[in-house]
Amino acid sequence: MQRIFENTLKVWKSSGMNKPLIIIGARQIGKTYTIEKFCKENFENYLYFNLEKDVEIAKIFENTLKPEEIIKNIEVRLEKTIDIDNTIMFFDEVQVSERFITSLKYFCESTNNYKIICAGSLLGVKLNRFNSSFPVGKVEMEHMFPMSFKEFLIALNQTMLIDEIYYHYQNMIPMAEDLHEKALMLYKHYLIVGGMPEAVKSYIECGQDIVKFNRDIVKTIVEMYISDMNKYTINKNESVKIEKVYMSIPRELAKENKKFQYKLIEENASKRKFETALDWLNSGAMILSCYNTEKVEIPLKAYLNNDTFKIYYSDVGILNSICDIGVNDIINDSNFMFKGAIAENYIAEELTTMEIPLIYWKSKGDAEIDFLLTTKDGIIPIEVKASDRVQSKSLKIYMEKYKPTYGIRISMKNFGFENNIKSIPLYAAFCLNDLRN
Repeated sequence: MQRIFENTLKVWKSSGMNKPLIIIGARQIGKTYTIEKFCKENFENYLYFNLEKDVEIAKIFENTLKPEEIIKNIEVRLEKTIDIDNTIMFFDEVQVSERFITSLKYFCESTNNYKIICAGSLLGVKLNRFNSSFPVGKVEMEHMFPMSFKEFLIALNQTMLIDEIYYHYQNMIPMAEDLHEKALMLYKHYLIVGGMPEAVKSYIECGQDIVKFNRDIVKTIVEMYISDMNKYTINKNESVKIEKVYMSIPRELAKENKKFQYKLIEENASKRKFETALDWLNSGAMILSCYNTEKVEIPLKAYLNNDTFKIYYSDVGILNSICDIGVNDIINDSNFMFKGAIAENYIAEELTTMEIPLIYWKSKGDAEIDFLLTTKDGIIPIEVKASDRVQSKSLKIYMEKYKPTYGIRISMKNFGFENNIKSIPLYAAFCLNDLRN
């Protein structure tokens, strides 16, 4: 399956690959597949090492940090000479070797043109707790995410539909009703399948029949995440806290006021007790944090309140799996309150894929804007609605108070522009990338 992230890898290649590249992202989002595909398609020779499985390779870094000695030791084990100039080396599961990460500094400084990419499960957590000398300035770091809705459409060979969506977004005119309904149905299917490549592949293999789609795939991924909490934590007590926070997210999203509250994790829960667990989940890219801003001024990041935030899952398919929401409830557009939380989680994921910071605004009263975007047109408010019923007091209050160039309402309604509010269908959220400052 084609991933937009491949463009990031190509940019690194065209830059000369002078620094090793570290790919950070959650488990099961397709890091290994995407990197391997890139390596095979763009280099004459390609070597793959899994440091979790290739124990003898991992041991090399415990004995030396000198690149030439490391390469010689690898050659002895492979029983062949490595053509450095025409070979790319991909080291996977590097979180098991802190010495390997330290060695990247020396690979960068070497006069030889080593081409190295590395990735790993919960690598973000490892780097956040790095005890040795981290190679600051000697590596490039990029973040990878689950498949976005646009990538989902690409996997379904719906590139013409993508072009049609872009056209109507740019001209802000309604799509033909049949195409609008088709795109909405694919959006609903995406909410169920999510962006994990294995799940998307299964959906395609069952003929895109959402009823036949094996939802156990996503459940298994959630189980793997829980298992990682035990595998990559300091002790059992820490893993229990992390799991409690992770599984409490639906309760947080079910509230009308979605501000994260520690008391929903367990009785007598506190920031002091669970803050480290939250940091672990954030570092592992398993959750997305959206921070409140106290002032609508550029730069928004300068006015964030780090103690007031909302939490979403990194993948909307995981949210629906954990909540065990029925396929028919999504497809038939059943009227249940949690729909709003699902749509909001989806938009949070889409914005994150575009590397747009998640920031929201709340008045001293009850008015709240789901997301604020810093764009070429200034700070733009985004309100998310799960249906085509779009009446809202909050956006009106915000528009009157701050007078933005325009507002954006994302819902099931077709494209349109009236009362200075752009109506953008949920399936067209990927078009917001055009607004990036």
